[in-house]
Amino acid sequence: MRHSIITAALLAALGGTLALPASAAPIAPAAVAAPAGLVSTVQMDRMERHMMRRRMERRMMRHRMERHMMRREMHHRMMHRM
Repeated sequence: MRHSIITAALLAALGGTLALPASAAPIAPAAVAAPAGLVSTVQMDRMERHMMRRRMERRMMRHRMERHMMRREMHHRMMHRM
């Protein structure tokens, strides 16, 4: 349950950053800014969204596994000392 909430929050945060206008990066000088009508938000299609979600899941799975291994190693060391 907690995992799905965290995933949803991360995807929402990433979706918010990706929905910025395409011209958010200052490519042209400020004097030659495009009119507001021409600026459109970047929309991801299904495949891009799917790939991004998979990448995020893999990253989170890897992070979780690293934490798991670290805890396991610490536990192993503690048992060795006794």
